[in-house]
Amino acid sequence: MSRNSPSPAEAVPDAEPVKRPLTPEAQRALAEAEERRQQRDAAEQAAAKELGGRAGPDPVRYGDWENGGIASDF
Repeated sequence: MSRNSPSPAEAVPDAEPVKRPLTPEAQRALAEAEERRQQRDAAEQAAAKELGGRAGPDPVRYGDWENGGIASDF
């Protein structure tokens, strides 16, 4: 292709992308990933919900506790 010619995807903007058949390895990897997602979602649903906890993201995730604009590591 020359520098000024559009790529095949740009040549026809409404064209569907070409879907190649997946290899058995790729199909197995996708199936394993979906199974892990389902297990993760089931574990999240089974976890007890915290009542009366802080609003927003968990401060432990960031390695410090923040209260009133003051962060302290301990």
